[in-house]
Amino acid sequence: MNKKTIALLISALSVSLSALADEAPASPHTFTGNVGLVSDFVYRGISQTHTNPAVQGGVDYAHASGLYAGIWGSSISWVSDGLGGSYPLELDIYGGYKGSFGGDFGYDVGVLSYNYPGHGRVSGSVRADTVEAYGAVSWKWLTLKYSHTVSSHFVGWTTDNGGKTRGSGYLELNATYDLGDGWGLTGHVGHQKVKGNRDASYSDWRLGVTKDLGFGVIGLAYSDTNAEGSCSAGEAYCWGTSEGTRNFKDVGRGTAILSFSKSF
Repeated sequence: MNKKTIALLISALSVSLSALADEAPASPHTFTGNVGLVSDFVYRGISQTHTNPAVQGGVDYAHASGLYAGIWGSSISWVSDGLGGSYPLELDIYGGYKGSFGGDFGYDVGVLSYNYPGHGRVSGSVRADTVEAYGAVSWKWLTLKYSHTVSSHFVGWTTDNGGKTRGSGYLELNATYDLGDGWGLTGHVGHQKVKGNRDASYSDWRLGVTKDLGFGVIGLAYSDTNAEGSCSAGEAYCWGTSEGTRNFKDVGRGTAILSFSKSF
């Protein structure tokens, strides 16, 4: 067999292997991960870290059918800020189904479990662990979402007479607008209703800008609420570790948040 024949056989084999690779079906399974660092972990307008930085990260699974599941964690301090127990971590486990319709419209339904590994109780026999069912509809860069508490309590809150707060809900409208060249605008407005507890119910809003640097995304946002957190009046969202000292803070006050995140 001469060199020309060998070259032709190698060329034919390469073309055949390339064709087989092109014909191989794409996997319906997708796994992604993310890590991040924030100057203050603010969730629904309330600082979860007593206005201190937090390290965050998670892993997500998605199926081509629309089914998905994931786990996400962040360092926190809010549960131990004068509320009892030791919970340095929030661990969220979630799953659901999402899809699209009418071209620019989408939907998302699922269940989210907030878990706080540690010991102790928020107050009496109440744990902070919470389960919410949620549903969302989206149009292009706008998303309307409602989350409904299906566990006994919403993150440790009780009613004014010490009863269960199952049935609490959070309604939110979120916007993510692409400005081009890696820049983006984000906006958010929401209202948290804690069933049977007017002092713990409040509204929040947030406005921010992001920039994709290629190796990660940086963001700067400003968040504020009308939550009752005046420490001079000892209101619902004044939290600390030793009453009567400067360590108590209004965790729902307006604040700027710097963030960095990386997906892979």
